[in-house]
Amino acid sequence: MELAYYSDLAVRLVNSEEPSRGTDTLTSVEAVRALFGESRQAARRATDADVTRLRSVRARLRAVFEAAAEGDEVLAVDLLNALLIEFPVSPQISGHEIRDEDGRPKWHMHIADYAANAGAGYAATASMGLAFHLTELGADRLGICEASPCRNAYLDTSTNRSRRYCSDRCATRANVAAYRARKRLDAERTADAERGRRQDRERTGRTADTAQETSPATDR
Repeated sequence: MELAYYSDLAVRLVNSEEPSRGTDTLTSVEAVRALFGESRQAARRATDADVTRLRSVRARLRAVFEAAAEGDEVLAVDLLNALLIEFPVSPQISGHEIRDEDGRPKWHMHIADYAANAGAGYAATASMGLAFHLTELGADRLGICEASPCRNAYLDTSTNRSRRYCSDRCATRANVAAYRARKRLDAERTADAERGRRQDRERTGRTADTAQETSPATDR
């Protein structure tokens, strides 16, 4: 099954909104059609009503990613199962359009779209793709970008499960921010140490002055 493509539909939908920045690109039927990417036939069925439908699904898919990112994979699975029940899919064997080097069909599983509307079809396909991704690779492969203020969803396909950011741009920004934070901390520590040394010198000087003032005079 085209797992990468189908699960990417879920990421694409979730990231059409950036709550922390107050931005939302899912505001028109054209935006809905753009989500489908290469599925032009399915996109042509989209109407204004699908904007509202997909916004609702988007919030629920984000909750799946957030639960997985927080380590609550049981909740992530429960939320995803609820979507699968509400938006069932129709698997179908396909391959007539793809041939191997011998000219034979390359049979593969395809999710057929028989939903009543474009929004339901998109939700079904995205949810099933995400479900396959989760079961094949693990719930910890569903992440939320750690670069503030970005909260985009991503699918971790790294070999060592080390991904923490949705893009190279966010990774660079986070690394720069961490570097600057370390530099500020080092500067503060240096300033604190210098302040402490200065206070020690001042205390030492006052102690010496006090000792000199209180020492008894010697007869000559």
